[in-house]
Amino acid sequence: MKLLLLLALVGLAQGFQTRVPLRRMKSLRQRLQEQGLLESYLEEHPYNLAAKYFPGIAVEPLENYMDDEYFGTISIGTPPQEFTVVFDTGSSNLWVPSVFCSSPACRNHNRFNPAESSTFLSTNDTLFIAYGTGSMSGVLGYDSVNVAGINVRNQIFGLAETEPGDFFYYTPFDGILGLAFPSIASSGATPVFDNMMMENLVDMRLFSVYLSRDSQGGSFVLFGAIDPYYTTKGIAWIPLSAETYWQITMESVSVNGAPVACSSGCQAIVDTGTTLLAVPVRALRNLLSRLGASSSGEISCEAAKNLPDLIFHIHGKEFPVPPRAYVLRSNGYCTLGLQGMDVPTEEGELWILGDVFIREYYVIFDRANNKVGLSRL
Repeated sequence: MKLLLLLALVGLAQGFQTRVPLRRMKSLRQRLQEQGLLESYLEEHPYNLAAKYFPGIAVEPLENYMDDEYFGTISIGTPPQEFTVVFDTGSSNLWVPSVFCSSPACRNHNRFNPAESSTFLSTNDTLFIAYGTGSMSGVLGYDSVNVAGINVRNQIFGLAETEPGDFFYYTPFDGILGLAFPSIASSGATPVFDNMMMENLVDMRLFSVYLSRDSQGGSFVLFGAIDPYYTTKGIAWIPLSAETYWQITMESVSVNGAPVACSSGCQAIVDTGTTLLAVPVRALRNLLSRLGASSSGEISCEAAKNLPDLIFHIHGKEFPVPPRAYVLRSNGYCTLGLQGMDVPTEEGELWILGDVFIREYYVIFDRANNKVGLSRL
């Protein structure tokens, strides 16, 4: 679908704020397609995206990274050991592979060696995170973590000792840096951004994300600042409905002025770790029918040219997502960037606003005021 390459880290020169540039690499789906392995892989590894959002369980369904494309670089230890990570607002733990891991997926990725870091502190605590096709397990340790020039001392992180199956073998990233709230962190580990705030390493208690469209460069995560270049159209501030994920309340979703889903209100999570728009199954069927797509989301590329905007009604404002954003084109075929998912919540149905939505907005994740800011690009 899209190509991604890692960028070197570049810091802002002003104050305690730092920018992690992101570039695109081939997604796992593309890699498997090119090797003729996609169909058999999907048969062997069915997944449930909903598993990530069950309350009270620290779950990270990495199968969803089959389409993920945005990665950045961090370093851990003294001297620094570099890792490619997903900056994921849908989880809260930092973990990377370790030299103690003998799984095939670890052997072809960068692995942290605590013996080569003079600042590493070991613990007897273990980490377990469940996935739809297995799990990762390991131990917790403390060390310095450097994110684009911000050096977080004594950061707790996971050292993976097992990574099951062959899924991780194909992924272009080494680990995950979670940016959600401490309340959902596995083993009670303090998230990286929380330590940045507690150590006064950022000017503002927020971070912001820009994801470029198509093959354009310039994607980034900016810690401690809002880049005014991306907010010239103003910022719409939306209060959080829960301090777990970056969860907000939506009033409805409409097409051509008529409500098509979420008509009684619903919950939504703004998640950089999910590529597509994850939609409740019943709402997905209605949307696919309204948009003239097949039950699998396929649509002729000619028909896709005339599709309407999807309008998300949030906190009294309209947030359009045009067809250029939600129609995915690959090798002459077109599909809609919508994925079925059902998660039971006390507040009703749950949607995941992944990268398909985020690419249309500069998104500000404000921990000081527990709000999400959206600025139209």
